[in-house]
Amino acid sequence: MIKQYKAPIVKKALRILKAVANTNQGMRISDISSQLDISKSTVHGITAALEEQGALKRDSITKRYVIGLTLIELGKMANAKIDLIKIARPHMEELMEQCQETIFLGLRNENKIIIVDSVESKKDFKITSPIGTSMPLLAGSAGKVFLAQMKPEEAKNLLFSNTLTQFTSRTLTSPEAYFNRLEQIRKNGYATDEEEYISGVCAIAAPITGYGNYPAALWVVGFKASLDRTKMENHSQLVKTAAKKISTILETPV
Repeated sequence: MIKQYKAPIVKKALRILKAVANTNQGMRISDISSQLDISKSTVHGITAALEEQGALKRDSITKRYVIGLTLIELGKMANAKIDLIKIARPHMEELMEQCQETIFLGLRNENKIIIVDSVESKKDFKITSPIGTSMPLLAGSAGKVFLAQMKPEEAKNLLFSNTLTQFTSRTLTSPEAYFNRLEQIRKNGYATDEEEYISGVCAIAAPITGYGNYPAALWVVGFKASLDRTKMENHSQLVKTAAKKISTILETPV
């Protein structure tokens, strides 16, 4: 006879995940407790553990929980209604041909950026990075784009509650200066990185909207020798246009 193991805490965690997944606005701890008849203290402990693992994501303003990116990663985006990679890929390929530099597609998962797809430059000397690679949120052009998409209060809290790592001599390490730059990024629709994350490497990123609760971004990366100031200015509009095309498809009702 096979012994059946009972793990009540796991069952409660799954019930919480299902309840949160079935809402569009997310759920507060009190909502979950009331709906599932689980004590608030138990709900608090479980949601905290799930949030730490990226299975749940909590809005710092509304205090509501929504499903986190980790579940999508584990399920290879099986629960996503729209295949982001499939939609973005042709636009990434077109952008690579236009810029002749490597193109990355990434998602924000808490305080990290995860690369979910890339189209490598055809050059012999190019930037590459494996799918699944993660990088700090507060790094490079993609990080700036993600912070610019946040509510100002959330972005400010994140910046001022963390020490900004100095990756290179050009890294922006002042929370005030970083926060002030976000307004210009929102206005421009893109962000740049001129050797701020990796010496000798420049990048341009633009936000992708319409992918539910999962912030996405598209960015082009190249060595400074080929991606100079003039090309940065020209490519910024190309990146912005490609990201907007992807966003339009994602936002169009199926």
